[in-house]
Amino acid sequence: MTQTMISVAEAKSLIRSYVGRLKPVNVLLGDALGCCLAQDVISPLSMPGFAQSAMDGYAFSWDGYKAFGPLEIAGEVAAGASESGPRRSSNQAVRIFTGAPVPEGFDTVVMQEKVKVEGGWLYVEDAALVQGRNVRLVGSEIAEGALAMQLGTVITPAAIGFLASLGLTHVLVIPRPRIALIVTGDELQTPGEALSFGQVYESNSQLLQSALQWLRFSQVEIHYAKDDLASLTKTLAAALSVADMVLLTGGVSVGDYDFVPKAAAAAGVEAIFHKIKQKPGKPLFFGMKGGVADAKSEVGTTSQTVVFGLPGNPASVLTCFYQYVTVALEQLTGTPVAPVACRAQIQSGYTKPIGLTHFLKADLQLPKDERAPIAVFVMGAQESFRLSSFAVSNAIIEIPAETTTVEKGDWVTVYPIG
Repeated sequence: MTQTMISVAEAKSLIRSYVGRLKPVNVLLGDALGCCLAQDVISPLSMPGFAQSAMDGYAFSWDGYKAFGPLEIAGEVAAGASESGPRRSSNQAVRIFTGAPVPEGFDTVVMQEKVKVEGGWLYVEDAALVQGRNVRLVGSEIAEGALAMQLGTVITPAAIGFLASLGLTHVLVIPRPRIALIVTGDELQTPGEALSFGQVYESNSQLLQSALQWLRFSQVEIHYAKDDLASLTKTLAAALSVADMVLLTGGVSVGDYDFVPKAAAAAGVEAIFHKIKQKPGKPLFFGMKGGVADAKSEVGTTSQTVVFGLPGNPASVLTCFYQYVTVALEQLTGTPVAPVACRAQIQSGYTKPIGLTHFLKADLQLPKDERAPIAVFVMGAQESFRLSSFAVSNAIIEIPAETTTVEKGDWVTVYPIG
């Protein structure tokens, strides 16, 4: 572990180099939403598997229509029909419905609004009609054996619908990680209970669980540990045995009761870094338990558990979650998780000492006029223990370590989190 404070960029680079993909699992299609495909999906069939009408109307042979003009209506074919019926003559047409199989020898469908029917004869009244119009050919969506979806694709609702239309029920994906939250602090009290002198209500567990759920991470278990090395080590060891990621809050600094680094070492966690040149959240612990997967590979090949020791102050917790924990989640799952930075014009000046990157709670506002620049406002109550301004923020401003003064109207880096 590096013994000195590292930069924000160095911390993120270390996380990306140490954290690899989780091992793939075969899941029900309906459970794959938001997951990353772990292998190419090859279509098991052609879709459609037969020439199919694209709308309600009348099917016929284009050459027959050109030769005979009016066509005799010889029956109908409904969607779901097991067959299109006997072969018709070139001077005939059939009433047909959307999704129905087009009879053999027929190649064109005219929509029902563009015809006249008299005495069992069809008169086409569509001057723009061309041969093959309104017929979905065999394999026009996808051919059997073709690549249906590529490795690395994130499964969306539309992707689930497409794969289901191919008859698939399961798919191999990178799973969502199992996450354990460990809350430390003897001064913490459960919301709803009476506070004794010196106590504060514990909010970090609900804060982190909600942030994870917002990003579709639902496999979360919450544990509580006393400010005691033995208790914390035992709780951490138990969490490490079942979780892919462990997030601890509190006890990560250098005080007499800050036991996270020692408990992590006792539980077999390899420490990677402990302090970052930033405000808030300077004391941030990152480590790994077990083998380290190759983060450059498509899928993880080694068992691993990612461990973060987050600060105790709620605003610091949330800032570090969005800046670092989401980077690890992105590495584990292969899906976009971390906020994507953008540039905006700051609407007030800001001054700070050189040396630390500052992350500021902010309000990002898109302009009504698309030609105007994006504006961002610094919120009040920036102290790390104050969550009230974060509660109404939708972005985080990053002021680089080497910057000391930002003037109103300057362009700054912003991470949307709303």
